[in-house]
Amino acid sequence: MNPLSQRLLKMVDGLNFKDFVAFLSAFSAKASVQMKIKLIFKVYDSDGNGKVSFNDILEVLRDLSGSFISDNQREQVLTQLLKEAGYSKDSYLTLDDFIKVLGSPGLKMEVEVPVD
Repeated sequence: MNPLSQRLLKMVDGLNFKDFVAFLSAFSAKASVQMKIKLIFKVYDSDGNGKVSFNDILEVLRDLSGSFISDNQREQVLTQLLKEAGYSKDSYLTLDDFIKVLGSPGLKMEVEVPVD
């Protein structure tokens, strides 16, 4: 099972049909880069406060990497990544920050949803 599936299910829980279809549209090949980044931001912003902390990102990385790397290695990689992007471990990233970092030209934003 996809490790992010529980996060995605939590995001759609309680949505009406119109909002559910809007949520699914981010997975479309016709969706704009900004729409896809907004979905990615919502995955990381699990508490819905409009800010993504170091720990929020670490939690998603833990879901994605499992036991392949240690918590210490994940923290080191994330600290370096944030530093290279001009942020610190104490920074809170907003949607605008995500757009600035992920919306750069040439970055491919394709979402693949495996069907079992």
